[in-house]
Amino acid sequence: MLRSLLIANRGEIARRVIRTARRLGVRTVAVYSDADANSLHVREADAAVHIGPPPARESYLVQQKILDAAKATGAEAVHPGYGFLSENAKFADAVKAAGLIWVGPPASSILAMGLKDAAKKLMTEAGVPVTPGYLGEDQSEKKLQSEADRIGYPVLIKAVAGGGGKGMRRVNAAGEFSAALASAKREAAASFGDDRVLIEKYVTRPRHIEVQVFADRHGNAVHLFERDCSLQRRHQKVIEEAPAPGMDEKTRAAVCDAAVKAAKAIKYEGAGTVEFIADASEGLRADRIWFMEMNTRLQVEHPVTETITGQDLVEWQLRVASGEALPLKQSELKITGHAMEARLYAENPATGFLPSTGPLTHFRMPANVRVDSAVEEGGEVSPFYDPMIAKVIASGPTRAEAAARLGAACGDVEVWPVRTNAGFLRRALADEDFIAGKIDTAFIEQRLERLVPKTEPSSSVLQAAARTRIAANPHADDASPWSRLQGFRVAGRPHTQVRLRAGTSTYDVEVEARQPTLHGRMVGDDMVVFDGGDAFAFSLAPMHAIDGEGAGSGSIVSPMPGKVIAVKVKAGDTVTKGQALLILEAMKMEHTLTAPFDGKVASLNASEGGQAVEGTVLAVIAAAK
Repeated sequence: MLRSLLIANRGEIARRVIRTARRLGVRTVAVYSDADANSLHVREADAAVHIGPPPARESYLVQQKILDAAKATGAEAVHPGYGFLSENAKFADAVKAAGLIWVGPPASSILAMGLKDAAKKLMTEAGVPVTPGYLGEDQSEKKLQSEADRIGYPVLIKAVAGGGGKGMRRVNAAGEFSAALASAKREAAASFGDDRVLIEKYVTRPRHIEVQVFADRHGNAVHLFERDCSLQRRHQKVIEEAPAPGMDEKTRAAVCDAAVKAAKAIKYEGAGTVEFIADASEGLRADRIWFMEMNTRLQVEHPVTETITGQDLVEWQLRVASGEALPLKQSELKITGHAMEARLYAENPATGFLPSTGPLTHFRMPANVRVDSAVEEGGEVSPFYDPMIAKVIASGPTRAEAAARLGAACGDVEVWPVRTNAGFLRRALADEDFIAGKIDTAFIEQRLERLVPKTEPSSSVLQAAARTRIAANPHADDASPWSRLQGFRVAGRPHTQVRLRAGTSTYDVEVEARQPTLHGRMVGDDMVVFDGGDAFAFSLAPMHAIDGEGAGSGSIVSPMPGKVIAVKVKAGDTVTKGQALLILEAMKMEHTLTAPFDGKVASLNASEGGQAVEGTVLAVIAAAK
């Protein structure tokens, strides 16, 4: 076993690697940017090295800084985690050239799977089924159009060097092909510096099935069964599970054997994931599952595989990198129960899943389930990195029990003032179609209205908020009538009323005698009530507050915390409906705030370079008369 390990990553994957390394007696070295100076992975490692400013391109992606840190601390090996440099063949070679152990596959394996067209040709030669399509060198529009016509519509145009949905277009009919091709090529060139594309048959009811494989340098290769990652939003995974629902033993054997065949074809070593697309229109069938790509690293969703197999995949990685044989043979690996993972993101589903950043003043994760988290209470969600703040993993003897446990766990999440998708996850896990296993990659998109409902706070939420206010200040000043109102009722008890504001709405709440089913808490100046993963925040509203003071009345409210990168107007300007007023930025995403109707800028409370707090009124538009 190697003795010391530098982790060229951050957040929850760095903590995950540290946890296993500590158990095995391996010394760990963390690297960190300015933004991560006080992070958990830095504190938990045996040593830590500062590598630069917050932007990843100036810190975590600078290969020489990582190598210098390893040399300075006497690290023996480098674990890349996932993301960043994990699938960079040049970095893998540089680590080995520096005399260090690379905890990952050979650079040749990374390169073999780096380009989608070359990978599919290789898989075809190895006998692995691939999606019907065109992978040829002729990139003329005429040739590509003819191949699409031959394959039959709908087809999918995909960038050869693509990923994350970039350079990808669905084409439903021949007449749409030319425009879609031009758009895909432009996006591919801008994103990857390579405008080449391939054409695939578009699967109308796709399921995303992936197989965990492991191989060592002694010629051994095994699979650790499959995962289903079909619940996605914008091509990004949201909920993953193992094993795949509806997978029979014959189909499992076919897809898992194909994955092992793929690993052997490229002389793989270490952990890898072979991804397949399945046509689920008639259920999962061996002849309707095709190779899509291979991720030459550990996956975010690896905990569900660990849970059903009882294995520590990071330990397997370290043992293989140390030159040992695989810990178990294929016949010794078994599936026990069912496991699910939900990705808890710092984002606000109510505003189109805009990212949410800022301090974690209140941070409570569910008990009795596995939580792999990157942050803690008192910490901060930075705008510089991925918005995933935790992975919540639950298991049970059956799929239904695993889903129920995970849904309950998501409902117990309490985070403020950063917004999360916990309530959205809970609703997805409780959806009757999800429970029945009727899933595909369009599941979320087709049910968005019921997964992200536009609801007012319930009476239970309002009661909890009002009681929280009274409990926080039971001796409120009687001169402040909106703080606590008491009156006289004929043959009745004195009552207490509290006027609350949530965003731009106000609520007059008469506190009832019965105990509320929910409980709120003061978080800073906010009265926050958590209900099934959703967070409702209230402030005390003055008696003269105007109900409905929001978009309808011209108030332009910040939908997320972020930086004001542009102010397009000034006070007194005349504006038209839809005109851009301000642009906010958070987590490298931009959001433009526009005028709700024709009018004049009555007030402006924002300046370029300033920070906006979620819920703050940044401008007010007076309607044109």
